[in-house]
Amino acid sequence: MNKPVLFLRIASGLTFIHAVLHTIGGVFSNPGPGSAAVAVQAMQTNQFLVMGNMRSYSDFYRGLGLGITIFLTAESILMLQMAVLAKTGARRLRPMMGTLLAAYAFFSINSYRYFFAGPVIAELLIALFLGLAIATAGKELA
Repeated sequence: MNKPVLFLRIASGLTFIHAVLHTIGGVFSNPGPGSAAVAVQAMQTNQFLVMGNMRSYSDFYRGLGLGITIFLTAESILMLQMAVLAKTGARRLRPMMGTLLAAYAFFSINSYRYFFAGPVIAELLIALFLGLAIATAGKELA
């Protein structure tokens, strides 16, 4: 197996794990007692009209969280598909891998600013393996 294929598969696996843990630990987790529970209750209770629909901040939180899960899962599948294509010529995939690398680098900055270490580490590892795939893809013939 050539290295770009391996690195893309690893990045794909890490992305899928990130999606699963994000869903379990973020979207469908319940807050413990105390101030977190009070905040969630306030997010669920207070509804307001948005573009003709009654919504709460909890609705937005859940919907955007599931949206992240959907995109993480789709990216994982795309990375697997790229790994298949990389078998016959990884060099041409470098721009796509670069786009994903940049996205995960910025994603890690966002997670550092607004969340905690777990997602930051996952996103940096994904970016690392995408970078390794790019670096090793450049050594292949087109």
